[in-house]
Amino acid sequence: MTTPTPAKNSTAFFAQAALSFGLALTGMIVAELYLPASGWTRAFLALGTVFLVTSSFTLAKCVRDAQETGSVISRLDQARLERLLAEFDPYAVPHLAKAMRNAEQAPTPPPAPEPLTI
Repeated sequence: MTTPTPAKNSTAFFAQAALSFGLALTGMIVAELYLPASGWTRAFLALGTVFLVTSSFTLAKCVRDAQETGSVISRLDQARLERLLAEFDPYAVPHLAKAMRNAEQAPTPPPAPEPLTI
């Protein structure tokens, strides 16, 4: 009973994600540079872009960590279940085994006194 490991992202998917992020960031920077506005407005938009980029990386890292934590917990639970199933004996009678152990450990009672004869 083993759980299959989740498939990793392909190289093509990773390249597509990196290219789309790069194109979006480049488009935003070019739009901010050619925006017909004052320098202060462009600087404000540039800082907003930097904040958006850094927070998107932070969010991606948090999502990845949450998924990894979930998979580690799942694997630990699976290992515990496999150990319990391996140790389980469906034919064992726990009450009988416990009674036999208690009987073996109990001290033997002293012999009964013989009746008095007159």
